[in-house]
Amino acid sequence: MCGIAGFTRFHQTTGDIDTLKAMGNAIFHRGPDAGGEFLDDGVGLSHRRLAIIDLSPAGVQPMYSADNNLVIVFNGEIYDFQALRDELAAQGYPFKSRSDTEVLLALYQRDGEKMMDRINGMFAFAIWDKTKQTLFLARDRLGKKPLYYYQHDGYFVFASEIKAILQLPAVQRQLRPDAIYDFFTYQYIPDPKTIFQHIHKLEPGHTLFIDRQQIRKQRYWDVSFRNVQNKPAETTADELLNIIEHCVKSRMVSDVPLGAFLSGGVDSSGVVGLMARNSSQPVTTCSIGFDSEQFDEVHYAAKIARQFNTDHHEFTVKENVEDNLEQIAAYFDEPFADPSLVPTYFVSKLARQQVTVALAGDGGDESFAGYSKYAVDQVENNIRRWIPTPVRKHLLPRLASLFALSHHTIARKANTLLKALSHDPAYGFFLTNSFFSEELWQRLVRDDFKQTLAGYHPASVTLEHYHKADGPDHLARILYTDFKTYLPGDILVKVDRMSMANSLEVRAPLLDYTVVEYAASIRSDLKLHNSDKKHILKKAFSRLLDHDTLYRKKMGFAVPLAEWLRVQIKDKAEHLLFHSSTGLCNYFKMDQVKMIWDDHQRGTRDYSSELWSMLMFQLWHNRYAHSAA
Repeated sequence: MCGIAGFTRFHQTTGDIDTLKAMGNAIFHRGPDAGGEFLDDGVGLSHRRLAIIDLSPAGVQPMYSADNNLVIVFNGEIYDFQALRDELAAQGYPFKSRSDTEVLLALYQRDGEKMMDRINGMFAFAIWDKTKQTLFLARDRLGKKPLYYYQHDGYFVFASEIKAILQLPAVQRQLRPDAIYDFFTYQYIPDPKTIFQHIHKLEPGHTLFIDRQQIRKQRYWDVSFRNVQNKPAETTADELLNIIEHCVKSRMVSDVPLGAFLSGGVDSSGVVGLMARNSSQPVTTCSIGFDSEQFDEVHYAAKIARQFNTDHHEFTVKENVEDNLEQIAAYFDEPFADPSLVPTYFVSKLARQQVTVALAGDGGDESFAGYSKYAVDQVENNIRRWIPTPVRKHLLPRLASLFALSHHTIARKANTLLKALSHDPAYGFFLTNSFFSEELWQRLVRDDFKQTLAGYHPASVTLEHYHKADGPDHLARILYTDFKTYLPGDILVKVDRMSMANSLEVRAPLLDYTVVEYAASIRSDLKLHNSDKKHILKKAFSRLLDHDTLYRKKMGFAVPLAEWLRVQIKDKAEHLLFHSSTGLCNYFKMDQVKMIWDDHQRGTRDYSSELWSMLMFQLWHNRYAHSAA
């Protein structure tokens, strides 16, 4: 696992070797083992290496093809590289190393851009062709590895993280108003936007081709829900388990110590069980707990550790939050507010003390409908069908408004439910995903910022993907939507930044594209079955896990956020929110923010999600305010 960066020099003399070194140093944490640069008249490339496969100097990057014409910088792992290497070697391609990087070079030399159909892994890479003077960039199918690029005024710059791009003085830092609205709605900024006007995310499953005349973006993969199979549930469960086990085994190839994250939930427990079944040594497992029984899962993880005889390690998050919050937030180069970033950071830190590679259970919820919001959405749709359209369109919004500003939790839930029912299923799903109610947003946002937004609304992000989906039913369409928004924008960003902050590689077998494609072919009623979430995945994992593990209430790496804001980080949060001269106050009416802060402190209403988003925005802004505008 590594970090990459670079730029073209077609129209601007963007930088030199020192610039490339600065870009690499900005993402040193992604690859502390080695670094290197390449510079010619057309491009500059920089690489930081975390050695996982082939620890010898032959695996160092930038790496050159056998004929010295191609140069690559690569971040990630290719899980089928050994079979591809054998195939290419049989055709006469020479190899000097055992690395998957060299396989990518040979494959591009043979197949060009069509190489993307042959590789399975998590990756972001750039290949420079000296003869043709072309640069080819690619990101993996699901977006497990990040790739950002700056395109403006003749400049093209790319990197694994924005902080490397910002090393170039020519890069402009104007903020995107619509991205700010997106952030407060979703707690992250959806692809392909970033917080900066001219910096973009390359979407998962896409490539970029650049020469002196053009920059061409192309999609090479997308998940389809169109072809639904009609196999018996037992057959489906057996096939699914076989596919997942193959993906787990392929991710256990490593030249460095390997282990797993273990929460004690269905996904991580299933992965650990399959690892144990395919390992001659005890699997190293790591878990995070909280000094709050309501949110602590360590005893569930310990049970699984005993079942599979793992080498188990635990860490409890107590006073560490306030002491580490600013440092943790600094690893995100744009506002990001999923509160589970905190335990993800600490479990990565714990794991790195034991291993260099960790397997995780990410992806099970998105493929198999594991989140509570899917079950809630199903109930809403069942109710919606029985309500006459005039009542739904006209009466329910009025009833919702009666609860809009109530301090009671039940009233807030009633408001959300009534609003969701008054809209069609697509917009109702957006409301389920929104962390800021429309009423609260209108109450807090400054009039001048509202005018800057020019009528933009973040619902357009959800609705665009929902209506592009090819699934036969509503659940298939919202799963597709989360694959395009929540998964790459939130879950995978969180895991990548927090693991890379600790120079740890995380692999997710349930996000192998073969698992995702097979899951997309399974009927929706086998995923969400009479409100039983992840029904078919549980059936598959029932070969490994007991009933209590499979059917206990999901906790999902939740954190005691309301308590943190009232106790552990109260003073820090209050100082940051109300004693900063720029940042949140540029967009919100601070007297109104103070009112909801006081309501939260008194316990009359829980504003933890909204206040946490504001705090994370302010922490981000403090780091960039010196030059952002």
